[in-house]
Amino acid sequence: MEKSTASLGGVIVILCCCCCCFISHVTCDASDHRYKEGDSVPFYANKVGPFHNPSETYRYFDLPFCSPDNVEEKKEDLGEVLNGDRLVVAPYKLDFLIDTETESICKKRLTRKEVAQLRAAVLKDYFFTMYYDDLPIWGFLGKFDSENQDETTATKVYLFNHLHFEILYNKDRIIDVFIRNDPKGVVDLTEDREVDVDFTYSAKWTPTDITFDKRLEKYSQTSLLFSHLEIHWFSIFNSCVIVLLLTGFLATILMHVLKNDFVKFTHDEEAVDDDEESGWKYIHGDVFRYPRYKSLFAAALGTGSQLFTLAILIFMLALVGVFYPYNRGAMFTALVVIYALTSGVAGYTAASFYYMIEGKNWGRNLILTGSLFSGPLFLTFCFLNTVALAYNSTAALPFGTIVVIFLIWTLVTSPLLVLGGIAGKNSRPEFQAPCRTTKYPREIPQLPWYRRTLAQMAMAGFLPFSAIYIELYYIFASVWGHQIYTVYSILFIVFIILLIVTAFITVALTYFQLAAEDHQWWWRSFLCGGSTGLFIYWYCMFFYNARSDMYGFMQTSFFFGYMACICYGFFLMLGTVGFRASLIFVRHMYRSIKCE
Repeated sequence: MEKSTASLGGVIVILCCCCCCFISHVTCDASDHRYKEGDSVPFYANKVGPFHNPSETYRYFDLPFCSPDNVEEKKEDLGEVLNGDRLVVAPYKLDFLIDTETESICKKRLTRKEVAQLRAAVLKDYFFTMYYDDLPIWGFLGKFDSENQDETTATKVYLFNHLHFEILYNKDRIIDVFIRNDPKGVVDLTEDREVDVDFTYSAKWTPTDITFDKRLEKYSQTSLLFSHLEIHWFSIFNSCVIVLLLTGFLATILMHVLKNDFVKFTHDEEAVDDDEESGWKYIHGDVFRYPRYKSLFAAALGTGSQLFTLAILIFMLALVGVFYPYNRGAMFTALVVIYALTSGVAGYTAASFYYMIEGKNWGRNLILTGSLFSGPLFLTFCFLNTVALAYNSTAALPFGTIVVIFLIWTLVTSPLLVLGGIAGKNSRPEFQAPCRTTKYPREIPQLPWYRRTLAQMAMAGFLPFSAIYIELYYIFASVWGHQIYTVYSILFIVFIILLIVTAFITVALTYFQLAAEDHQWWWRSFLCGGSTGLFIYWYCMFFYNARSDMYGFMQTSFFFGYMACICYGFFLMLGTVGFRASLIFVRHMYRSIKCE
């Protein structure tokens, strides 16, 4: 009854989490997006940075633009701050349905230092982002012309000093907005000298038949182009073929081998001498011997179960449309909140399994469970946040946000972890082993190199990685680039395929390990299941060097630092899947024979 109550409480918490995330990110907090002629429309400038370095972003007014005496900042939620957004009221006045002829923001004399700063920004392909009625706008600061230049001629660098806004509207709603740069409205920044600049803008309103509920569709059209969908579905087909071949291979080989084993072990069993046994039955007295480092093993299973629950809930929110394009910070907010609320899953799983394998110090086990993933993540964050502070980047979290995250961890994550641990401890489940464990373990025979841990991990990680590597490019191009990912249904199918392939390949390798009379399969199955995370990190190196144009110490450290944490999370999650699948298989296998 206690176990059922705890499970019901966990389900209620999860449902409340989903509802809170859905409501907080679907409801617009700016206005109802309806305006009358002459009404002021919310217009915010966000950040600037190198186009190829998505993590290296700076405040809009860090560059020497025309800034008001008192910069008015927009109040942001947790997800927006984690995303590096720092919104301020833009210096442009674009009232609803009011065409604006060329109007000056300010006339400014740029010093030689400011000219050098802007010239360096243009040469690094700096671009800016803004939001007008919650619609994103972006554009480049300027252009440079290095063609037909010899070594003695400087690269021509130009700053755009005039922005023309074209705004589409349908009755009382704004549908679209974009920027056009006037090729004549530029300022030459090539020479290192003071320059007078007149920053100007204009706006034109144009009616359209596009309805308000379809105004964000253009941002997801890239993902829905026929060529991209064709590649996506090809990757799905490729993955499905791998799954079918793998499952067919396992079903044929394992069923044939197991059938022969069962016949061998059960035929005329009374006449068989134990000394003549060989293969996986020979080690029936050791196969359910509890692994070394029980506390660490249970903590890894608990953390992996939490991350698996987190992934499933994120997919649920994505499939119902919460993470629509440019819903600022929704993904980060959901990750923080759901991770905090699912800590009870980690505590319950770790404590119950720890007691199941006769662990004693459950308090230390809970501490290890709570820090196994969050500890490395915290250390990585401290280093990367220090780097961002040194660069004065918006990627650095403000002190207030750090305090909020600490309070969430203190007041939500830790108590739920302890409550889950208490529930798991009190459930006191028994480990269902079909065979009795002998007092002394058998000696493991000398194994060839291809049956050892590293070789098995390489084989176990390659097949699941080959089933998802095509989709990885689109994910990386979205997270570490400027593409928009919206086909979450395909991603969810790929995720399910990843789980199936991981489970099947781990089961196969576990059988071959037991057939070789190696009974230490607990940690091996976890490591083999999680080895796909190592392959994903290898792909990170390939993507950074061959598929991206990222550069610089800050971007490099952010990319490899946070991807290391993500791949480590995949390692724990898939390792848990691999072990659970192997445990079910091993129990079924040994229940099918009579063991003395």
